[in-house]
Amino acid sequence: MNVSKTRYALLLSFIVFFVSLSFVVRIILTCFSWRNAGLSIADLFTVFLKGFVFDMAVAFFLCAAYSLYLLILPEKFNRSLLNRVLTYIGFFLVVLICMFSFFAEITFWKEFDSRFNFIAVDYLVYTYEVVNNINESYPLPYLIGGMLLATMSIILLLEIRKVFKYTFTSPTSFKTRACYTGTILLGTIVFALFTSNDWAEQDANRYKDELSKAGIFSFFAAFKNNELEYDDFYLVKNTDEIFETVKTGLFDTSSFDTARHIRRKIIDPAVPLKPNVIMITIESFSADFMKSFGNTNNLTPVLDSIANSSVLFTNMYATGTRTVRGMEALSLSIPPTPGNSIVRRKNNEGLFSVGSVFKEMGYTRTFFYGGDGYFDNMNAFFGNNGFDIVDHGNKLIPGEHFTGKRTRIPGDQVHFENAWGICDEDLYDAVIRDADIQHGKGQAFYDFVMTTSNHRPYTYPAGKIDIAPGTGRDGAVKYTDYAIGEFIKKIKAKPWFDNTIIIFIADHCASVAGKDEINVAHYLIPCMIYNLKGSQPFTIQKQCSQIDLYPTLFGLLHWSYTSNFYGNDVLQQDYYPRAFVGTFQKLGYLTRDTLVILSPGRKSSQYLWNQMANEQKLIEPGNDLIDKAISYYQSANYLFKHGGLKE
Repeated sequence: MNVSKTRYALLLSFIVFFVSLSFVVRIILTCFSWRNAGLSIADLFTVFLKGFVFDMAVAFFLCAAYSLYLLILPEKFNRSLLNRVLTYIGFFLVVLICMFSFFAEITFWKEFDSRFNFIAVDYLVYTYEVVNNINESYPLPYLIGGMLLATMSIILLLEIRKVFKYTFTSPTSFKTRACYTGTILLGTIVFALFTSNDWAEQDANRYKDELSKAGIFSFFAAFKNNELEYDDFYLVKNTDEIFETVKTGLFDTSSFDTARHIRRKIIDPAVPLKPNVIMITIESFSADFMKSFGNTNNLTPVLDSIANSSVLFTNMYATGTRTVRGMEALSLSIPPTPGNSIVRRKNNEGLFSVGSVFKEMGYTRTFFYGGDGYFDNMNAFFGNNGFDIVDHGNKLIPGEHFTGKRTRIPGDQVHFENAWGICDEDLYDAVIRDADIQHGKGQAFYDFVMTTSNHRPYTYPAGKIDIAPGTGRDGAVKYTDYAIGEFIKKIKAKPWFDNTIIIFIADHCASVAGKDEINVAHYLIPCMIYNLKGSQPFTIQKQCSQIDLYPTLFGLLHWSYTSNFYGNDVLQQDYYPRAFVGTFQKLGYLTRDTLVILSPGRKSSQYLWNQMANEQKLIEPGNDLIDKAISYYQSANYLFKHGGLKE
């Protein structure tokens, strides 16, 4: 039977429409890039052949549900008014969405010379800015009107060709429907299993790779992979040169393994100290919550007291705006990677981490989380990088695999929990129970503890503080501080307390909003090294980054160890003040009062930052600082991609 004269006529027409328009878009994009692409006739053949496969994959994905609908729809209902209305509306909306998608592909290509990637996915987070940008860049009424007119024209053309008539009136046996639907569903499964953007990314010519892809396919691939390739979108330099620049900044070294590595030996001739270490990573905790940093609301009396009796960092900056970014910095001591954090990426197992150094020194390593560590890939990241897991999630979620031992905090040890997880007090109790066990074995331990209470919806156990739960951030901050106070009271009575350092540090700030590309002031976080024996409390005022915490701690402990870290011991005499601050797209390199920002599209900008007034003024870029920024970010990406961060 001729499929164009069955109830599958509209489905077939849509596939032809989609693939044909995709072909036209690919021609347009090729024309845009022809001068720079350097494509041969053979390259064009490959581009359009692979492109056809990707376009068919998307077409099948879009048609799978409708083909199933056509299979199960009885003949008498196929002719019904309801089916006609649903079909017209559905077809109109799908075609309209495809038209907007093709238009967006062209505009995106003109900006980035690329198919949709994580930048496009990231735009979903910044809806207000994106909508206003489109509104200011294009005449939206004419654009929307044009899209509506084009969609109606396609429907009119199909009416003239009697496609809708055949769809609604042609008798099609169940056997024939099963054959057609089976073909679509089988094709969908095959495309889903065997088609990926990796197939397109086989050539040294990036234009050839990108032209081979399909926009919608690439969008969902980027959504899944959450990755933005540095070399494709940011300023780059010679690979050997960038490593030379980075090594110059890593002054505390005696040797490097190879030219394109930063692995080296840190040597300290003094007798090493081996205390237990518990790091409390506090959710969304800005420095300006504390009186020590100027807050006058008395929300953090406990932490302010701890600050006065600790090694206090007063000029430390978070590398990013999300928990996984803080985890990346604190565990790997690496500048923020563009796109998504390494914590959530593929091939992030077996990395050289802070845990590797503790392992070398004979410590156990445990990651504690108050929620379900399946969220944001936390368990997989820590579990596949040498940590045991203690969390309050499911025993094991299908698809979750890691090598570390996992222990679930049982319900009878939980007194309060919300959507994010158990309250901080219950989490700290789990940390204490485990520390008792390790101490009983005579085992030194390192704990990476991630809290959740200082997070919307800002709920916590009632009656603990003088602010009602769920009323706002101030209450969550005050409860966070209260829980830390209770934790300190309990562990002071433990036999292992005297030989245990507790670090208090934020994963990121509570807010990063501001008029600037990167609002530097909203990256300032508190950090305290508490209970460091043999050392009087003192303040470190040098500008530094989260990635510098552990190199500094190891220096205080006089450890000699192998390092693969970008962080430095800030107490070294030759330390050069700088910090790394970034978003998904923007990569910032801050040196004292100057901020360099690297952006997609191989762009850079430089600002003079007035810290007192929190104002940033655009200035002429300086090549030396831009070169340093490129060197750090490009080399970090290179090491991750080429296995240079592995143990």
